[in-house]
Amino acid sequence: MNYATVAPVVERLQCDDRLEICFTASEDPHQIQYIYSEARQPFRLISPFRAAFLRFDAYLAADFLWVKLVRGARRIQTFHGVAGKYRDIYDSPSRSMREWDRLFFINRIRYQHFITSGAIDANADSARLIGMPRLDCLVDGSLKRDEILLSLGLDPTTKTVLYAPTWSPFSSLISMGEDLVKKLSEAGYTVIVKLHDRSKDLRHIHSGGHDWGKRLAPLLATGRGLLATGNDCSPYLAAADVLITDHSSVGFEFLLLDRPVVRIHLPELIAATDIEPFYVDMLSRASMPAINVEQVMNAVEQSFQDPQQLSDTRELVAREMFYKPGTATDRAVAEMYEVLELELPVYGEERTLLATSLGQEQAVGNDSFGQRHLVG
Repeated sequence: MNYATVAPVVERLQCDDRLEICFTASEDPHQIQYIYSEARQPFRLISPFRAAFLRFDAYLAADFLWVKLVRGARRIQTFHGVAGKYRDIYDSPSRSMREWDRLFFINRIRYQHFITSGAIDANADSARLIGMPRLDCLVDGSLKRDEILLSLGLDPTTKTVLYAPTWSPFSSLISMGEDLVKKLSEAGYTVIVKLHDRSKDLRHIHSGGHDWGKRLAPLLATGRGLLATGNDCSPYLAAADVLITDHSSVGFEFLLLDRPVVRIHLPELIAATDIEPFYVDMLSRASMPAINVEQVMNAVEQSFQDPQQLSDTRELVAREMFYKPGTATDRAVAEMYEVLELELPVYGEERTLLATSLGQEQAVGNDSFGQRHLVG
């Protein structure tokens, strides 16, 4: 999942023969082949131990875990979600975010939370308002619902529901997942289940100790559904007519498509993951509520009957949560080249247009983000 978050940026960098890309896995190095199984060439896989003795110019991550690197590597953080769990900070003033050379904020909300908590200073030079590159594909027209369903062996003429629960021992997957998938299948919907990476790891309490892939597979073996295997959730979001979740970043991400969201309200989940009330309220306003399987089924039916219900609210929340989707990758790549102290590999009119566009973006953000330095 974390690689999928940075993939659009990395793939742009891979086009530049001045750069060499290396991947490592700081948390589960023994799974490095699987983690990067969808990555495009060229790249090298290296262990965290070996990485600690090599010199890198930049280190790009989508989480706050990192390997020890030789002094001098510039650290860039691009956040992997917007659900607001654990108070949205993952840190405190005692171990601040000042160790990062760049923080690619997805929206102004999180940036302000970091300042309020003391994790960074107001107008920190490291802060950049970028958006979420992984989601550009949801709004740029590159993902086609029917084409994706056909590629998955599913019928695009049927009503398609995506079930994407979060990762927690209090998630809807554990409390009602099997029953919900069974009822959706019996109702005749095409059902896609996208599990959080951690929900597939039997070592973690968050999976409930179950192999959810094996448990759900028989319920999806009717020819009308499947268990999603890709690491990037975006194609599955684009394929779905309705999303069911509890409290996860995908719930917000789906709003970019302006399609109905059914949210399973689980007070224990909200409390256990210390979700900022603001985020609970935002997702609640833009979704249909449910507390059990029967209510979920009714909400799904109502969503198909009136898909435009809550459309205005969905669009409003999406604008709050994602800064200028469709162009986030451009901003992130430009910042990477600034960190690397290299010229952007575009020329002539294309370069001028990009520089002008990014310059306008910086002017918009200067009040909150301080002085900017633009390549080109």
